[in-house]
Amino acid sequence: MALDLQELRRFVDVVLQSNPGDHFTTLGIAVEAVEHHHVQMSMPYRESLIGDPDTGVLHGGAITALLDTCCGFAAATALDDLGMTPTIDLRIDYMRAATPGKSVIADAEVYRVSESVIFTRAIAHHGDVQHPIASAVGNFFRMESALFEEMRREFRRAEATEGGA
Repeated sequence: MALDLQELRRFVDVVLQSNPGDHFTTLGIAVEAVEHHHVQMSMPYRESLIGDPDTGVLHGGAITALLDTCCGFAAATALDDLGMTPTIDLRIDYMRAATPGKSVIADAEVYRVSESVIFTRAIAHHGDVQHPIASAVGNFFRMESALFEEMRREFRRAEATEGGA
């Protein structure tokens, strides 16, 4: 079965918005684009995410979470059907502080898929990938599709019940 990218986008939106108070909603992470082997997400500037009160710079942990989430869902675009891809390893290189008051955008891509690992890379920026805040390289576990059969069934049932797409 071929992955339905529109369904994945709806699934990602549900994951990001369904649990008020979790780290996704606290960070305000939103999906901007989902394509085969590419995802773009954004995170608005929020005072609650400031890491240095003297400068107003966002905490590096918030940017790490954005990059991890974006890479993980980019990895999911490489699957044959709707599923999850747990993080195996993630490396972040910070190049400069995020500009206070500005949203952060993350662009992640899949650059290699093996039998059990999906390899990704990403850039966090303010709209210009040539002027990055941070870069990431992440490896994600490609689990057997059958492990997510119940999750897919429940998600699709909920969409049908709610009049989904």
